[in-house]
Amino acid sequence: MDEQEFQNAVSTTSEWESGHISMTLEDIRSWLSQLREDNPEERNLASKLYGLMARDRFFEKHRFDPLVKSWLQKGQSLSADEPVLKKLSSVYQLFTIRDTVFTHALPSIRETDQSSARKKAVEQLKHAAEQEIQNLKEVMEWIDDPDEYVEEAAQAYDIDLSAVRRLLDEGSSAYVQLKEAAQGYLDTVSGSFYPPEQVKKMQSSLNELTGCSRRWQEMMNHESLSSRKEDDPLAALNQVIGMERVKQRVHRLYHYLEYQRIRKEKGYTLHDERSLHIILTGNPGTGKTMLAHLLAAIYKRLGLLQQNEVLEADRSHLVGAYVGQTEEKTMNLVKEAVGGVLFIDEAYSLKRDGMDSNDFGQTAIDTLLTAMTNSEYAGTFAVIMAGYPEEMRQFLRANPGLRSRFPETNHIHLPDYSMDELIRIAEQTAFDNDFVIREDGRQELQKRIENVQVDESFGNARSVKDIIMDAIFQKGASIGHTSSDSIDDFAILTGSDVKDPVLEERHEKEEQPMERLDELIGLEDVKQEIKKLAAFIQVQNQRRQKNLPAAPIQLHTVFHGPPGTGKTTVAGIYAGILRELGLLKRGHLIVAGRSDLVAEYTGQTAVKTKRKVQEALGGVLFIDEAYALGGAAKTDFGREALDTLVEEMTKHEDNLVVILSGYPGPMEELFQLNPGLESRFKKTFYFPSFPPEDLLRITAEYCRKYGYILEEEAQQKLAAMYNEIDTSGNARLAEDVSEEMFQQQALRISEEPVDSEHILRLLTVDDAAAAWHDKQLEKRGEDNERNSYGH
Repeated sequence: MDEQEFQNAVSTTSEWESGHISMTLEDIRSWLSQLREDNPEERNLASKLYGLMARDRFFEKHRFDPLVKSWLQKGQSLSADEPVLKKLSSVYQLFTIRDTVFTHALPSIRETDQSSARKKAVEQLKHAAEQEIQNLKEVMEWIDDPDEYVEEAAQAYDIDLSAVRRLLDEGSSAYVQLKEAAQGYLDTVSGSFYPPEQVKKMQSSLNELTGCSRRWQEMMNHESLSSRKEDDPLAALNQVIGMERVKQRVHRLYHYLEYQRIRKEKGYTLHDERSLHIILTGNPGTGKTMLAHLLAAIYKRLGLLQQNEVLEADRSHLVGAYVGQTEEKTMNLVKEAVGGVLFIDEAYSLKRDGMDSNDFGQTAIDTLLTAMTNSEYAGTFAVIMAGYPEEMRQFLRANPGLRSRFPETNHIHLPDYSMDELIRIAEQTAFDNDFVIREDGRQELQKRIENVQVDESFGNARSVKDIIMDAIFQKGASIGHTSSDSIDDFAILTGSDVKDPVLEERHEKEEQPMERLDELIGLEDVKQEIKKLAAFIQVQNQRRQKNLPAAPIQLHTVFHGPPGTGKTTVAGIYAGILRELGLLKRGHLIVAGRSDLVAEYTGQTAVKTKRKVQEALGGVLFIDEAYALGGAAKTDFGREALDTLVEEMTKHEDNLVVILSGYPGPMEELFQLNPGLESRFKKTFYFPSFPPEDLLRITAEYCRKYGYILEEEAQQKLAAMYNEIDTSGNARLAEDVSEEMFQQQALRISEEPVDSEHILRLLTVDDAAAAWHDKQLEKRGEDNERNSYGH
């Protein structure tokens, strides 16, 4: 490190030490890698850096975890005179004393014990007393000669060193008496005879030490030293990452309930008290269960409920299988929840549209409502229902009785966490498990979150915690079999740890989408169009990086062309390219037709279409023969599917690409039915029929893929046959012919001995002719069947 860099590091470190700024682990590690231990000034700075890292982590953890200890020891090895280290070392000594003095369990001595067992216990007591006498001696020597840092630490944690010294004296005397009594016992015991006076002395010493231990705990377990805090639900809520609006609402609710409690104490009445029953809505992992527990604690703290217990339940706990069982199960839960909170997750599963009339979910709701309002149970427990926002709204609309018990003011929505909040939750999860996430780990973490954050099923905090625990597993699996003693291997999560191993393995196995595009036979114009679009996207990304305005990118596409011209294959490659360019999170392909989107009954088509869109989020939804959605009749549900598709495309515009596939003429008619649809598809790719020479290449490539060889005469035969008929450019025909040749070859060689690999691989002109003949017969049969139906 040169002089200027060193002076900047010293200045910044001074700012950090005074608390004016904070430092990232990456910046500190970068400095440490440049500082030379053979240079006294740089060595002292390195010592201070380790000390400050240890100090900050200790203040966050309130304990000396392995990382704090490692940094403390490393700093002390560089310089024993660094004040930051001396201060922290004194605190560490206090913590050590707290945890090691008067904490060892001592065996009891009873006159009723067998002689051999009593003698063994006395031996153990003597040995323990000797060890504790030496331990207390060392502690008292440390206290008798305190430096300014020891006194400062004691003062910070409200510890009276004089009182500690007096208690240690008492304890030491008790241990000496215990040792002498134990030795006197061992010197005189013989067979079944033992000296009872020595037993009494030992019992007296043990009683005295029990008292010392109790007073020691009272003296040393000050909340600042033990890091224990008062059980305050609002304080716990404030520590939660994110949820700022939710915190405001809960604080207002708390203060209102406290206000009503005070009014009651003063003799005022309120006829219409606010309901304690709450509706919590939010996607998975947004903190609904956690908030239910905090609300229970608030109700208990304000005296509104007798306890802060939360009884968690779902449909299976409430609904029975036969008449009468549901009432019994529901009432048993109510009785168990009395005094606390009954938390029902996914409450809408009790009663949904389309449920069988014999379903007992409504019975559970009616039974619960009765308990919430009757004189026996009303006010003795609170009900908190939770679930997805839209499903909960529909659930309450369908149950007016419930709606009246859960007023709108008692509905709390928990939004999804932002990316910044998810990163902080991940860092907190790592921190709670004694890990730190390195900068490259944070970058990979964001990528991994983005990859799974594609729809409402994303688990928010739960998913992020799972990612960190998986990263810890990956770290352990890669390090566990080694003999590493590096602190980094036990406390630092790197980018390679955080990467999704399943996704990485899949990407390694997958061929690059651009390479797959180039390998396609024919389709030169389509390839060029896709490459042009990819180049355009790359340039726009570069412009954004340079803070230049970026032009809009149109990704929804129409694929025109007859069947078998490679549209589905290209759609999959297109999805992969968009993923590589960062425009899609998953880059998967979902293929759908009319039957996947349109239902048979009113109201079900929108649900079915939305479900298919959800499946495709983060990737490409490829709708084959899309013109089939444009039914002629106004009552055709295909139009509803189109309207829903347009709505979903608008809702998920940054997370979904749609490709409509079909013949040009029918597709134009489809767009006329829904102008909003046409405005979203401004790019069209045309897939021409494959010429005979391309079909021959496709056939040869398909055979090669499965280890077959087409002899020259067979290729000539196939070329002639492809030229003779109108194949409509169907690549599927080429694959079908290939598979038929495989079977014809198997039939041919099964009649003669196979003595070489070449025979197993070779496809002859006879195989080609026979395959073509059978395919033509098959085609004529299909035509005849179609004509007969036509009549």
